[in-house]
Amino acid sequence: GYTLEIERGRKFDPAKAAELGIPVPFWGRLQKEETITYEEKVFTPDMVLGIPRRGLKVAYCTDTRPVDGLVDFIQGADLFIGEGMYGDAESLPKAEEHRHMLFEEAAALAQKGGVKELWLTHYSPSLNEPEEYIEAARKIFPATKLGHDRMTAKLVFDKE
Repeated sequence: GYTLEIERGRKFDPAKAAELGIPVPFWGRLQKEETITYEEKVFTPDMVLGIPRRGLKVAYCTDTRPVDGLVDFIQGADLFIGEGMYGDAESLPKAEEHRHMLFEEAAALAQKGGVKELWLTHYSPSLNEPEEYIEAARKIFPATKLGHDRMTAKLVFDKE
């Protein structure tokens, strides 16, 4: 499994910077969390930056059973791309033997991990019609989609 996280900087408050008399040429450096000393005054980022903001997170995991550690691993992801090797519950013995997941198991991980969206991928060659099994996963985690070649999504930072 892999995660990709993009951090987001804290919001700069130009009105606060002007009120504190911080010269404009230093604003960019404060936004980059640098402390400035100028004319015997110290300007710190905390003086002009807001609270931390949520970034973006994508989690990708395949070729595994749904172990407890995955919940923390995918926690809060905007997108979780997880395997759905088998669609039907009758395939559980095969999934356990070959260390793979059912659609429903991936959906349960997504639900427990509080992710925003789940894409199922890595289908078994024996799974001819994944569409037949998607509703069982959506009952557990409604934001489940069937992954396909060249599937894309646009992830955006939360609005303030």
